[in-house]
Amino acid sequence: MLEGLRIVEISSFVAAPLGGMTLAQLGADVIRVDPLGGAADVRRWPLAPSGTSLLWTGMNKGKRSITVDFRSAEGRDVVTRLATDAGIVLTNAVGRGWLSYEALAEARPDLVHLQIEGHPGGGPAVDYTVNAEMGFPQVTGPADHAAPVSHVLPAWDVACGLYAAVGLLAAERRRSRTGEGARIRLPLYDVALATAGNLGFLAEAQLGQERPRVGNYLFGGFGRDFAVADGRVMVVAMTERHFTDLCEVTGVAETVAELARLLGADFAVDGDRFRHREALAALIAPWFEARTLAEVATALEGTAVLWSPYRRFGEIDLDGSAMLGDIDQPGVGRLRAPASPLDAGERAAVPAPELGEHTDTILASLGLDAAELRAKGAVA
Repeated sequence: MLEGLRIVEISSFVAAPLGGMTLAQLGADVIRVDPLGGAADVRRWPLAPSGTSLLWTGMNKGKRSITVDFRSAEGRDVVTRLATDAGIVLTNAVGRGWLSYEALAEARPDLVHLQIEGHPGGGPAVDYTVNAEMGFPQVTGPADHAAPVSHVLPAWDVACGLYAAVGLLAAERRRSRTGEGARIRLPLYDVALATAGNLGFLAEAQLGQERPRVGNYLFGGFGRDFAVADGRVMVVAMTERHFTDLCEVTGVAETVAELARLLGADFAVDGDRFRHREALAALIAPWFEARTLAEVATALEGTAVLWSPYRRFGEIDLDGSAMLGDIDQPGVGRLRAPASPLDAGERAAVPAPELGEHTDTILASLGLDAAELRAKGAVA
């Protein structure tokens, strides 16, 4: 889909590498540029038994890799030439003025340059500090838990990486029409702030409404985890039909109707299902507790009820997804790994490169002598 588009990525960790990989998996030629020995994420956990970073290999699938001495004039010249030749730069590198839009645009006026930063204005931040600033840990976790509860998913990094991919494509489309380049700044904090606003959290607070902690209940509707005889399931009733089917299959429809009458509630409405969630859950829970996962699955088949068992990563069926394919990942071995989740026809999982694997071919494409630069220590 993006064949012919070349992007130079100078990055580390999650947001920028994910943005680059998103484009690489759609066919773009994404060249990741690392300093000699690799950037700060080259050994980031989790690790394979060999010590290879599973984060690094996971975030760089389908890219080409070159390693350059950022401290030498020759190395910086290589990166500058590479960036200006490609015309599109994605980076979260800080403190390197020679990689700035202003510096690179002198050599390529129509440059598209996207800089991921922590706070607007360049202040440092990472996903986990932004998440703390944004208030989500204060409304996550059990209702009676006093301390904040952070989560393991770097949601803001993920959203930021996807925003970065969209931003580069939008800027490249404009350039193809007008010939104009673009300087784009994408603060991680603003990604989180925008998302909190779009989901209504900020408006809720401005209107003086304090979001409560509700544990595993679905806020504003009916949903909760239930124990079963051999595990645990998450059950969600987003609509009246979902809830009606749930009540019928669990045999509590008449009791729930009587409860609604006694409470003066209308359980066809999300808000009333949420307000009386604990009473409703108490009626439904015994049905799940008396059944195994297999029995629950059989009973809920053909209903509108939304549900799923809780699983560990190792319990996920990797053979059941057309998105996953077998790859031989250098430093790791044989893996089932994802291609792009965007299914537009043919797609295939591609491994990440070895660090610096394409250094010579990339230099040759710029008309540079790899042996000469290697002798000077400018490249690995």
